[in-house]
Amino acid sequence: MSRIIRVSGVGCCLVDKLYTKVDFNGAILKPYLSKENGDGGLVSGQLVFAEEFENFAGKDFEHILNEIVDGKTPDKINIGGPAIVALINVAQILNKKSFEVKFYGKAGNDEGGEFLAAQLKKTPVNIDNFLVSGEITPNTVVLSDPDFDNGHGERMFISSIAAAWEMIPDDLDEEFFSSDFVVFGATALTPNIHDRLTSLLKKAKYNGSITIVNTVYDFRNEKENPQMKWPLGESDESYKNIDLLIMDMVEALRLSGKDNPEDAFQFFEEKEVSAFIITNGSQNIFAFSDGRLFEKQDKLNLPVSQAVAEDLKQNTNGDTTGCGDNFAGGVIASLVRQVCSDNKQPDLTEACTWGIVTGGFSCFYLGGTYFEELEGEKLTKLKPFYELYKKQIRYLNNI
Repeated sequence: MSRIIRVSGVGCCLVDKLYTKVDFNGAILKPYLSKENGDGGLVSGQLVFAEEFENFAGKDFEHILNEIVDGKTPDKINIGGPAIVALINVAQILNKKSFEVKFYGKAGNDEGGEFLAAQLKKTPVNIDNFLVSGEITPNTVVLSDPDFDNGHGERMFISSIAAAWEMIPDDLDEEFFSSDFVVFGATALTPNIHDRLTSLLKKAKYNGSITIVNTVYDFRNEKENPQMKWPLGESDESYKNIDLLIMDMVEALRLSGKDNPEDAFQFFEEKEVSAFIITNGSQNIFAFSDGRLFEKQDKLNLPVSQAVAEDLKQNTNGDTTGCGDNFAGGVIASLVRQVCSDNKQPDLTEACTWGIVTGGFSCFYLGGTYFEELEGEKLTKLKPFYELYKKQIRYLNNI
């Protein structure tokens, strides 16, 4: 490789305050559970804004939180946010000498911002464009129940996006749009970027970039129009400018406005998304490629990693926070490596394999971000799970 390959991503970087072993079926949480879509109550696996949650509960947020966690301090305070967590994973998998991963985002000029800046310096991500505004640093309270879904675990998110409101298209420089790969990460948490996504995707495609979008639960649009499908930018023209779209099942249904997976798949195909992947918690993932970027693939169906699932029965020190974010990062890293290895058409199964392995691996530690002691440490730990998963799906294909 004769030059540095650049991956640039924009989205929200926030302080994650993680509370483990919260009983989602317990009496304490019951009054705060959502009654209908967009009402501001808590829903397993989904995100709600702190201000809307206060309105729903009719109480001060700190008072509610103290009640839910019984006055305990967070079990872990970490870097969070689907955009930055995915990009950190990308940077940890790729060789720093050949690849540069840049993050564009905003934090507040406060203690939270200082914490994030200090923690990000411990990662391989370039944060020259991680800016400071006068707002409060974005933060999310993550409630985790490791016993939910028959022991597979789940989280609830209460988020204050604060300074992320200040992130605007003008903060994205020409270097961003000239990058080899451009990632728009969970832009529903950076509303001014999200609402201009059609134009931003077009610009990146015009400049020859490969465009990737990974989504997050869009509470803002769910609240405003719970009966309407979620918008992605100014119009549905966004979709045909996306080379790879990564969503979970709930997000896929709400973005498409459909009631079932089959109709949602058809929606994204008809909107000319080049390739898309849909995760579904501990269930199988689904993927599609029309052949423009990845090799053509109709409705690929892949299971979770058996090796990870077996190890998790003995390892109870982690949680499921960041699984989806690390899944996206694994997929992106594989795509980048395949394209830069002169693969005429990358293999979608290979990309999904790295997503499944890295998403599963995140369950072995608390919080979404893994901090390496040495460069390449995480990749070394991932490789055995990768090899075992390749054997797993080869066996399934031979049955």
